[in-house]
Amino acid sequence: MEQTYMKEKPVLQLVISMSLPMIISMAVSSLYNIIDSLFVARINEQAMTALSLVFPVQNLVNAVTIGFGIGINAVIAFYLGAGDNQKADKAASLGLLLSILHGVLLTIGCIIVMPAFLKAFTSDMEIITLGLKYSNIVFCFSTVIALGLFFEKVFQAVGKMTVSMISMMIGCIANIILDPILIFGLGPAPELGIKGAAVATGAGQILTLVSYLLFYFLSPIPVKLRKKNFRWDPKLAVKLYSIGIPATLNLALPSVLISALNGILAAFSQSYVLVLGIYYKLQTFLYLSANGIIQGIRPLIGYNYGAGEHGRVRRIYSTTLLLTICIMIAGTGLCLFFPSRLMLLFTDNSSTIVIGASALRIICAGFIVSSLSVVSSGALEGLGMGMPSLLISLCRYLIVIIPAAFVLSRLFGAAGVWHAFWITELISAVFSFLLYRKKTP
Repeated sequence: MEQTYMKEKPVLQLVISMSLPMIISMAVSSLYNIIDSLFVARINEQAMTALSLVFPVQNLVNAVTIGFGIGINAVIAFYLGAGDNQKADKAASLGLLLSILHGVLLTIGCIIVMPAFLKAFTSDMEIITLGLKYSNIVFCFSTVIALGLFFEKVFQAVGKMTVSMISMMIGCIANIILDPILIFGLGPAPELGIKGAAVATGAGQILTLVSYLLFYFLSPIPVKLRKKNFRWDPKLAVKLYSIGIPATLNLALPSVLISALNGILAAFSQSYVLVLGIYYKLQTFLYLSANGIIQGIRPLIGYNYGAGEHGRVRRIYSTTLLLTICIMIAGTGLCLFFPSRLMLLFTDNSSTIVIGASALRIICAGFIVSSLSVVSSGALEGLGMGMPSLLISLCRYLIVIIPAAFVLSRLFGAAGVWHAFWITELISAVFSFLLYRKKTP
């Protein structure tokens, strides 16, 4: 099987064909996260707050598994572009072993730290109890998540985006169906409450992994997991981690940000913490759609860079930027014109809706300009430049926004936190553009 179409097919057609399946699958993934929250919100507002507090740690699990998967994806795509299938096989085999190790460590670590983590943000014992009921189950599936993400990135590296779409959709649809059944005890199923949401999520992740395994064994791909390659290779491990660690930090930084902002907002009211949690549920739908495009172009950029097609890399970047801006324009319109309706999806508390609607109108001012940061960071990862990509994320999620949120909250109250978002995106966009121009050929 050849991937030469990655450097021969017209750029716009290629980017769309590679990205569309990922946009669909990421949109469905976002949808099931939102629906999960919708059902949990029907239990009570404390359950939704518990879910919001657990979210940063869930995001950390995703960050580690997806981030390392990005390293696997970039290395495999580069070797395929360079015509070295043997090294691509070695990268995949070592990547599988390390993914299993990461999953086991995440399961143990997350379950141990959750009681102290929840108590750091709330003294409400009902919220803490609900958070532990959910997290103790959902983190047991961390190894399943790691394996699913491993296969996702391998299939993406060889251009099999439709496989990722189908496998992710199977898990998402299963989760959507199981959520109300297990949460509310429909039919013969027991009423599990917030535990039911966790079980439904885990079941969906298992089905996604099973789907990937079936595709791998029944449909041949040019990258093979070989027994002789299941061994430690220091040089290859360094290459995987040199991209995977910065990518992991890129994805983990939002968790640090959310935790820091929760600490600032909790001083005003728990309602602001809830609003921040709802915002991140909503923006996940927007940014994961944009990330679907990024996932589609990473192997394209890696393959063309490995093949020496630098001009084509530039065209892929500019095309991706234009498509991402279109998504951000749509998200901005929704938050400007329908903020109250968006908040009503998660709460019927009138004061929370007013606070949330105001927050969405302010935060969305940074959506469009954030396209530069999102695309530049993703493109640099595809080029194997993990550290420059990490610098962009540090700017967006740590260096600028946390100090800005702290200072502005002292001047303007909780609203200052919302203004910190668009100010940060503006500064980060300028930095991202200059950094990308400097680092790329």
